[in-house]
Amino acid sequence: MLIILGGLPGSGKSTIAQALAARIGACYLRVDTLEQAIRSCLPDGCDVGPAGYIGLYRLAADNLRLGRTVIVDSVNATEITRKAFRQVATENDRRYIEIEIRCSDATTHRHRAETRPSTIEGLTPPTWAAIEARSFEPWSTDLSLDTFRLSVEDSVTEIMALL
Repeated sequence: MLIILGGLPGSGKSTIAQALAARIGACYLRVDTLEQAIRSCLPDGCDVGPAGYIGLYRLAADNLRLGRTVIVDSVNATEITRKAFRQVATENDRRYIEIEIRCSDATTHRHRAETRPSTIEGLTPPTWAAIEARSFEPWSTDLSLDTFRLSVEDSVTEIMALL
C-alpha cells in the first residue's frame, strides 16, 4: 500500500514517517532527499521545480510494483500532488491512505522548525517566516495527527490502528 504523508516543514512528519517505516518495514521515500540530490547537480540558484515530486512518484510506483508498502514524506501542500500520489497507487492496484501531520501550537512548531538539525547533507531547512508564508490547501485525509498533542509513538499507534 501507499502511505501518503503531508504537512508543513517542522510539523514532525519525517520523524513519524521514519518511525512508522522502521515499525512496519516499509520503504521510506522523502522528497527533500530527492530535491537536494537534484539541487546538488544544478548551478547555484536553479529551481528544482517539480522534479523531486515526479521522481518520488516514480520511485513509489517502482516499489509498489515490487509489493512493498511505501511511505512518502513530502509537504504535499496542493491537491495536484495529492491526486498524483493517489493515481500512483491506483495505477499499481494498491490501496492508499492519506495522513496530514500538523502542529497546532505555533510556538512549539516554530521552536521545532528553528532548532532542528538538517539530516540531509547540503539542505538548509526553511525559515519560520517561509513556513508561515507557505500555502497549504485544505485536505480531506483519512487521518490528521496533531504532534503538539501526540508523541511520535502515539502518532505511529494511531496510524497502525488505521492500517
